[in-house]
Order: sequence, then C-alpha cells, then structure tokens
Amino acid sequence: MIRTVVLDVGETLTRDDRHWAGWADWLGVPRHTLSGLVGAVVVDGRDNADAIRLLRPDIDVAAEYAAREAAGRGEQLDETDLYDDVRPALSALRALGVRVVVAGNQSTKAGDLLRTLNLPADLVVTSAEWGVSKPSPDFFHRVVGVAHAPADQTLYVGDHPANDVLPAAAVGLMTAHLRRGPWGHWWAGGETVQQVADYSIDSLLDLPGLPGLVNPGRRGGSHG
Repeated sequence: MIRTVVLDVGETLTRDDRHWAGWADWLGVPRHTLSGLVGAVVVDGRDNADAIRLLRPDIDVAAEYAAREAAGRGEQLDETDLYDDVRPALSALRALGVRVVVAGNQSTKAGDLLRTLNLPADLVVTSAEWGVSKPSPDFFHRVVGVAHAPADQTLYVGDHPANDVLPAAAVGLMTAHLRRGPWGHWWAGGETVQQVADYSIDSLLDLPGLPGLVNPGRRGGSHG
C-alpha cells in the first residue's frame, strides 16, 4: 500500500545539465571535461563534488559556491530544467489522492526556486532547510515526519542508490530506483539495488500505475 510518494530532485525531477555547465564555465574548463570527471566519480561511487575537486584539489566548494552567487552566476532553475514527465506524473498521482512530497539534497535557494515553479506537490523541502542531508538516517526520518503516512506506506523515489534507495530502505521506507542520469543508469543493474528497491522504473510516468498505490479519495483534479 502506497499513500505518499516522496521524490528526490536532481536527476529525478531536474536535469543536472545547467548545474555542471555552470561549474565548468566558472572554473574555466570545457564542459565535456567536467562531465567526463562526473562520470569518473560515479563509477568510483564518490561524492559528485569530487569531480570539481579533481580539477582544483585545493578548492573550497562551499566558498566557491558563495562566490558564484555573489557574482550573479549561481544557481538557476526554471521550467526548462524539469524532465518532461514531471508535471504529468505528479499531477496523476495527486489526482489519485496520493500525497506528493519533493525532498532532496538541495540548497535553500533551490527550494525557493522549486516552489516558484508551482509543482503539483503538497510539499517541497530541501536538505538545507532541514539542516540534514542524505544519506543520513535523520533525513529520512524527517521524510517520514512529513509523509502523513507510515514509513511502510511511503515510497521514496530517486536515482542514486547510496543516497536514495539504500538509506531510505534502511529506515523502513518503500523505494523506487529511477533509471535516469549517470547514477541511475550506472547502478541500475547492481545486485544490491535490485535486491533492495521495491520497484525499478524508467520514467516517473510509471509511478501512477504501480501495484499497491491506494486511492484514499480523488482530489477532483491536480493543482499546484
């Protein structure tokens, strides 16, 4: 039984193209160079910021992030960053009466930008706003707290096994691994992911048709 669906942000709802392109331009390196390094850290199972550290070993990523913001070249997010299946999938879930929550490892600014998009979601919140990040169990305990449903009736959807599927399952949440983005594709065939994830999906449009999805009362249409 699934009463609430909670979704990751990067490479689940939004493309990371603009994110990495912005960092490459800021660091003065070709975009394909940084993209290649992102692939390398994916294969190694490392933090994605390590791609930047491979280019500049002594860099303070947080300080550099602040410098980008101060220069007017910081985070940006608009409708073009959303994957095409986001609005129809989330709208379909809400029309079925399912509670939809967006919760991922993002900055406070990203949370503000996401809410500006008026997504078909009941709640949009980020790790920076909570003060705790994935894969910490505390993040997923916070997810349970806003789900308005027990953990075993809440489905967490994400592309990253180590940040999404495994820690969410460890606190009792149901999980769906999304084959999207570098992490989603590279680790999709991993034995651990296949054993732990309750579902493996190729599109968010697969969510409304999942077995076990309950209809506690239709909303009469989706809204943001």
